[in-house]
Amino acid sequence: MHSVSISASASASAIASGGARSKAAAGRRPGEIRFCGLRGDALACASLRASHAAAATRRAVLRAAASANGAAGSGDGFDYDLVIIGAGVGGHGAALHAVEEGLKTAIIEGDVVGGTCVNRGCVPSKALLAVSGRMRELHDEHHMKSLGLQVSSTGYDRQAVADHANNLASKIRSNLTNSMKAMGVDILTGFGKIVGKQKVRYGKVGFPEKEITAKNIIIATGSVPFVPKGIEIDGKTVFTSDHALKLESVPDWIAIVGSGYIGLEFSDVYTALGSEVTFVEALDQLMPGFDPEIAKLAQRVLINTRKIDYHTGVFASKITPAKDGKPVLIELIDAKTKEHKETLEVDAALIATGRAPFTSGLGLENINVVTQRGFIPVDERMQVTDADGNVVPNLFCIGDANGKLMLAHAASAQGISVVEQISGRDHILNHLSIPAACFTHPEISMVGLTEPQAREKADNEGFEVSVVKTSFKANTKALAENEGDGIAKMIYRPDTGEILGVHILGLHAADLIHEASNAIALGTRLQELKLAVHAHPTLSEVLDELFKAAKVNSGVSHSVNEPVAA
Repeated sequence: MHSVSISASASASAIASGGARSKAAAGRRPGEIRFCGLRGDALACASLRASHAAAATRRAVLRAAASANGAAGSGDGFDYDLVIIGAGVGGHGAALHAVEEGLKTAIIEGDVVGGTCVNRGCVPSKALLAVSGRMRELHDEHHMKSLGLQVSSTGYDRQAVADHANNLASKIRSNLTNSMKAMGVDILTGFGKIVGKQKVRYGKVGFPEKEITAKNIIIATGSVPFVPKGIEIDGKTVFTSDHALKLESVPDWIAIVGSGYIGLEFSDVYTALGSEVTFVEALDQLMPGFDPEIAKLAQRVLINTRKIDYHTGVFASKITPAKDGKPVLIELIDAKTKEHKETLEVDAALIATGRAPFTSGLGLENINVVTQRGFIPVDERMQVTDADGNVVPNLFCIGDANGKLMLAHAASAQGISVVEQISGRDHILNHLSIPAACFTHPEISMVGLTEPQAREKADNEGFEVSVVKTSFKANTKALAENEGDGIAKMIYRPDTGEILGVHILGLHAADLIHEASNAIALGTRLQELKLAVHAHPTLSEVLDELFKAAKVNSGVSHSVNEPVAA
């Protein structure tokens, strides 16, 4: 983790072009630095010490901002204080925070509100995973008998399952739309394009375009499934996660190309519904993005015990959809030598090889911005940089389009961070404090560095690393649920008590990780966390065990005297 040190004068200079302070920000100095998630008592975060009276004032400001947002202009000769291109989770989070700060805000969406996460990603997939979790529990006769339960038969209605996912997406999409309308955000329909400094043109295909001006612009266009060359998508037998979430069929045998988050979650769904799965992974081990120890344990629990086999160290060089009575054909080549290894014949293939930024057609050439592998280059404040490495004034990019961390909640956090800046408060987001989760059964979650990453950093910077672990088998609540398969692992610095990373495999791991992520964000040290109280019996005691097991060098101060890594 890199420490951050920024002078007030430098921060004021960095945001000089970011717009006037809002009424809601009137109580703070223009150059005041705010670090995401650093301890309020150490860095004087006013929001953490706000009184009830200040909260009442804030609510009044919000009501005024919402009503004023439909006014004729921003008051500075612009149509809007902020225009956001893209109404996904990132754009939505930025829009609401902007209105809270008194900024006249518009959001442009060419597809549907909610973006990938709500419509084709994390939201509908969780609906399918909820079904797979119930199916696994009902099918586990030993687990049921151990709880004294008897289940005579289980089954599912494929269309009803698909409808559950679709209905959830529709509900959340409606909620997002209504929340923006209620706050006074102008929702503009069409595809947005930057046509010059602080100018955006938008419109639907076949209809006249409109041009608006904005004091600040945020690009939040997200991403699309990445499909490697040689793979033919027909949407029926060879498809991406976009198609899979519709659950139009449950194939007897499906190959999943890629064993990351997307591939793992869909393997959980398909095997629970009766499919056999074959993973095709280009790297030498499954789950390459996870902490190696966690990945090894996860493979034992999530793959080896299920109807799943796998091929590692191979590329799917060519995939042909099923047609004329022939199955899907997958040609595998060695990842290193590129020599042909074998050809798989399966009923379907899901391409889960990651995502690519959706940044074409944005008019970036009009402002001398060149993408890097499709990603829009930004600095640590999400300010877009041009081909010469210079910051483009008043232009920001958040979320998947910048490639810093392709997670929906990271996009939202980046958007809020940008709004803080254009409201007159410098703000740097600590990406190492942002958690991630894989919603398999059991779940996997993580925050910060993996053990190899932490040890490499320690070698380079000259400090010691320690690791502590605890098993879910030692947790009363997990045992009460008969869900003892799981482990939690923490990597930390014994010389300072700083948490470097936490990784969890087990029941509700996705919910448990936030205590660790907030500790990293707030700079809370293990010396303090050891004294925290957790209700008994709860799964939260898994983290409590980690904190108490950590051995911090004697004499280390409990307080945080400097910012942690950003």
